[in-house]
Amino acid sequence: MPELPEVETVRRGLAPVMEGALITRAEVRRADLRFPFPPDFAHRIENRRILALSRRAKYLLIELDNDDVVIAHLGMSGSFRVVEAASTDAETPGDFHHPRGKDERHDHVVLHLLSDRGPVQVIYNDPRRFGFMDIGPRETLASHAFFRQLGEEPTGNRLDAAYLAGRFADKAQPLKSTLLDQRVIAGLGNIYVCEALWRARLSPLKASGKLVDAKGRPRAPLVVLTEAIRAVIADAIAAGGSSLRDHIQTDGSLGYFQHTFAVYDREGKPCARPGCDGTIARITQAGRSTFHCASCQV
Repeated sequence: MPELPEVETVRRGLAPVMEGALITRAEVRRADLRFPFPPDFAHRIENRRILALSRRAKYLLIELDNDDVVIAHLGMSGSFRVVEAASTDAETPGDFHHPRGKDERHDHVVLHLLSDRGPVQVIYNDPRRFGFMDIGPRETLASHAFFRQLGEEPTGNRLDAAYLAGRFADKAQPLKSTLLDQRVIAGLGNIYVCEALWRARLSPLKASGKLVDAKGRPRAPLVVLTEAIRAVIADAIAAGGSSLRDHIQTDGSLGYFQHTFAVYDREGKPCARPGCDGTIARITQAGRSTFHCASCQV
């Protein structure tokens, strides 16, 4: 499943085409994806202007001029394809390792837009149909079932060591599991948890509560971890996402962050940390693969 940097890359690729455009027609070619489309979904978005594209965790938010917001999730194989009237080429915003689906049999939603570029089609393609779309009023978005329990964004200023200390205090749960809890940090996934823990020199097996002192204050390693989380996400977004499975950028090229992973998917390889003679190991936590260096992550 795409992680936060991939979704942010998709958002940045779509924004120049979609923001300010008028949705002149919406084709919804099936009744459901992972979930059924809301009743009258196409009717509700037609003849509406797109004010902005934003993101919350791994969800894309298409903000309309009537205060409705379309919520889109890519699932395992979803992607958007942009086709401009003046071009025969299609761009797929995002950053995916293997080519994203372009088989028209899997084109489930087609948005016909009128923008300052002229007529444009934005096509949602999803072979596995694990993605979904919903719509709701902007004023109730925070209380929506998808969002009401989400924690802070790893890209926002509100994610700091004091916040994490409040969520880590007295927890015997391993760090890896706590960081994957979307109620703690929204949108932080398996890849970047592994990378952040390596940067912070912390074992994924370490009890979360050990990073908080008796007065509930963050210990020094938690300050370092917080900075590592923010840095690894920023680096991934700057590189265009992790370029893992099925991701392609707007210009069709692959991103490069996958070539700089320190631990993820590097089982049996030497640790990349200067001066460390350890080897990257893979363990399983809660059914997920964890990659770490036992020599320098303690």
